[in-house]
Amino acid sequence: MPGDQFDEALKAAVAFKAQGIGSLFTRLGENVTDLSEARATVEHYESVLSSASAAGVDAEISVKPTQLGLDIDADAAYANLERLARAAAKSKSFLWLDMEGSAYTDATLDLYRRLRVGHPRTGVCLQAYLLRTVEDALGLLELKPAIRLVKGAYAEPPDRAFTAKKDVDANYLALCSLLLAEVKRGRLRLVLGTHDVELIARVARFAQALRLERAQVEVNMLYGIRTDQQVRLAAEGYVVKDLIAYGDAWYQWYLRRLAERPANVMFVARQLFP
Repeated sequence: MPGDQFDEALKAAVAFKAQGIGSLFTRLGENVTDLSEARATVEHYESVLSSASAAGVDAEISVKPTQLGLDIDADAAYANLERLARAAAKSKSFLWLDMEGSAYTDATLDLYRRLRVGHPRTGVCLQAYLLRTVEDALGLLELKPAIRLVKGAYAEPPDRAFTAKKDVDANYLALCSLLLAEVKRGRLRLVLGTHDVELIARVARFAQALRLERAQVEVNMLYGIRTDQQVRLAAEGYVVKDLIAYGDAWYQWYLRRLAERPANVMFVARQLFP
């Protein structure tokens, strides 16, 4: 994180712009217990979109449905998403729905299906480690969706998710080989949400075989992780956005992620001590 406040995140985004890298803003926090908190989140992101537009940065926003009240009232969460989708369209930006634990997968996809019909500048995150993801991805194609494909960071049981890294990687690659054909047909915007540069290289070779332009291959990485690779990929012509997280809920979020999945501890350690 560049800092707790959005001003610090925006400053980082301006610096990335000079290197040909866009930004994806997300304020940490989830599972709000009062709809007034959800409304405050909406108002915050509206301000983010306005400020990013004024600063001239290529920025999008990514929000968790439970940040917008999904645990309290699904219709209220949808209304909040619609409000943000309108704000994103007005700013010529883009709204992403983050995917949380598998208990929220169906509800999140339901929200996205409703939203996408009237708001094309919206996308959803899918997790490659879930066994169901291939069916979820195929089921969305009729909407000509935007999908950010990540490996997945939540603890999930083996009857719902691949648990071995090699199996997650294999499924990620298989999903990409399937979805790149839809990118070629103009039916899908696909974003690779991963820091695995070897996996990105393999996907890029698939894209090249399909005669896709490098600018049709998009990559998102977290702030502070493999920045040198982000710069390299952008210089080579790929679309790169740095996911910049901020907010005072960082400590709880960080500890929860480490506790949920021990592999996350090793991932962080590798970044600190490459």
